[in-house]
Amino acid sequence: MADSSDSVSVDMESTPLAGKEHIVNTRSGSVSVAVFGDHDKPALITYPDLALNYMSCFQGLFFCPEAFSLLLHNFCIYHISPPGHELGADIPDPDEPVLSIDDLVDQIAEILDYFGLGAVMCLGVTAGAYILTLFAIRHSERVMGLILVSPLCKAPSWTEWLRNKVMSNLLYLCGMCGIVKEMLLMRYFSKEVRGSVDIPESDLVQSCRRLLSERQSPNVMRFLEAINGRPDITDGLRRLQCRSLIFVGENSPFHSEALHMTSKLDRRFSALVEVQACGSMVTEEHPDAMLIPLEYFLMGFGFFRPSQFNVSPRSPLSPTCISPELFSPESMGLKLKPIKTRIEGQV
Repeated sequence: MADSSDSVSVDMESTPLAGKEHIVNTRSGSVSVAVFGDHDKPALITYPDLALNYMSCFQGLFFCPEAFSLLLHNFCIYHISPPGHELGADIPDPDEPVLSIDDLVDQIAEILDYFGLGAVMCLGVTAGAYILTLFAIRHSERVMGLILVSPLCKAPSWTEWLRNKVMSNLLYLCGMCGIVKEMLLMRYFSKEVRGSVDIPESDLVQSCRRLLSERQSPNVMRFLEAINGRPDITDGLRRLQCRSLIFVGENSPFHSEALHMTSKLDRRFSALVEVQACGSMVTEEHPDAMLIPLEYFLMGFGFFRPSQFNVSPRSPLSPTCISPELFSPESMGLKLKPIKTRIEGQV
């Protein structure tokens, strides 16, 4: 572990899901890591999508009591925020260089070194899923498993590249304006929860909109530029030996990319869960849909959820909703099968 000069600890007991925030100084700048749980337990690291932090990207999942008990019982959780995305982040110095994808991946390695962590479980959403996947490709010995939500693996298409450039210019000229918020909300959520002329947007979207207002636009722009310059890592997927569980919303703009990624992963070690009537951020829009697949995925590592119920009474899922293949012995060991499981979300 690094000495005390490398980090600053800030008490976060007044915030939901309170833990302790560590500001870890890396060669590429400081990074906020919110830690809670027993440090003696295996580590689960999380990385959110663009313009989000753990409070706005994983709150729904961790506020689901069954998922919370499953994850906190088995792991000490380390929520990594993209640089400048933590609560109360400052505006960066204009002369400070923009970080690349390589810098963001290297930061993760330095964070693990700081906390003295060995192999970790990884949970990432979209841009965060890309960064954690690239980390797993480069540091396979440090990743025991990947849980990816609407992940990316290819370089941006011309459509995505142009959309991101427009968003970046708006952030530079207008800050976190209404148009940028709408573009981000379309990235995260399905049309059903975003609402329409006749249907008001959901409380979830309204809450996210307020949280986006707290982001410093220069920090979001810097992260967006790094993601927009990402390389294609498809070839590296074939070298991944850790088990992977991929969730993707049926209405996610990155749905086809998640299917492409699944097709390139080793079929012995990967599984796919598609969630109907859901956008990219399954962790917020339909977190209950993640519970049973997560339970069976983690059973393959010897983890379990302490509960008197085999199936969550709150979850819309039941064993009959899941492909029987997910319950096979092979799915709990090193021969995890590729499964296209469709789960109906409640709109």
